[in-house]
Amino acid sequence: MKILMLGWELPPHNSGGLGVACLNMARALAREGTSIEFVLPYEADYSDIKFMQILSATHLDPIFRYGGGSYESMRILEKIIPQKNHDLLSIRDVQASYCEFVDKHLKQDKPELVHAHDWLTYEAGILAKKKYNLPLIAHVHATEYDRAGMNTGNPLIHEIEYEGLTIADKIIAVSEATKRIIHEKYNIPLNKIDVIYNSLDENYEKSNYHFSSNTYKYLVSLKSEGYTIISTVGRFTIQKGLTRLIYAAARAVSKNPKLMFVLAGDSEERNKLVSLAAELGIAKNVIFTGFIRGKKLRDIYSISDIFVMSSISEPFGLTALEAAHHGDALILTKQSGVSEIVWSALTYDFWDEKKLADEILAIAGSNALRESLQQNIKNEYHRISWDQVAKKCLKVYNKTINSKRH
Repeated sequence: MKILMLGWELPPHNSGGLGVACLNMARALAREGTSIEFVLPYEADYSDIKFMQILSATHLDPIFRYGGGSYESMRILEKIIPQKNHDLLSIRDVQASYCEFVDKHLKQDKPELVHAHDWLTYEAGILAKKKYNLPLIAHVHATEYDRAGMNTGNPLIHEIEYEGLTIADKIIAVSEATKRIIHEKYNIPLNKIDVIYNSLDENYEKSNYHFSSNTYKYLVSLKSEGYTIISTVGRFTIQKGLTRLIYAAARAVSKNPKLMFVLAGDSEERNKLVSLAAELGIAKNVIFTGFIRGKKLRDIYSISDIFVMSSISEPFGLTALEAAHHGDALILTKQSGVSEIVWSALTYDFWDEKKLADEILAIAGSNALRESLQQNIKNEYHRISWDQVAKKCLKVYNKTINSKRH
């Protein structure tokens, strides 16, 4: 089966879980005998990827793939990408070039099906279906409602999502929570949406990793003094609910001063969060690492006792599986998709700062509870593999292609 897959990023040029999920999914699909052409909006060296063909829709450097706004939805029209001719490109300009490339490509090469990932590629997917009558799968890793913290968000993105989800022959959602949002917000029939959960990055598990105590000597020292390390990882956006995490941290620290919160990431809410920690008098209990990846990120997971996912709406949440792999006890919002597949985690509603603080204190104050959560989660996070994901995708593919033929 020949698939044209439309995506916006792949590791190492990724900002989060979307690119990781696409890479692992494609690799697993290739093992099932699928031939994949993967279109990216930038140009980079992916010569080490042998299981699929990478196509570059533009000559942009990977640093500009975000357009500065693909994950900050109110900025998608900003002219922020400098070019040699002194023109400036917005994320919408990049999307237009992406669609032009897909159009030219499909004139020469016809796949059996098009698989489009998130709103950034839906317009190209719509073009493929309308102009070339190709079956279209819309994969939803996050909606604009998720990114906007369930607020209004960007109406232009809502329009693109609505059209893409309406026109698609079939929709894949990464969780039941995402399926409900698609149904309730966009009025898409439930029988059109299949839920296929993500799994942990295969390379993440197989890579040769060893914890280094030299990376975060200060945290190692604090642990030797009896501190509990609580971490979170992600973009500092409204979606991630980090303001409420800081308020919960203040509640917890007031009862147990030997708590250290590590926030790994960066984005538009960083200064707000730094100021809030200072205002609440817990600046000495909160560390902001900035954006980190690779070994430094894994060392954060390894040194942590507790990992908190505080998202207002998190379609899945691969970072929780990464933290589980390193033995962290998990505290997840009930609004996260990953909470649907792991049971040995404490959960709370994203707005309930008191309950989050109580759960942090409970784990920090009980070695038995912490060790039980840490051990049990290790037995759970492997329940879904990328090979299972690929097999489920293929069922959706075959069903979609067959229904189009008849």
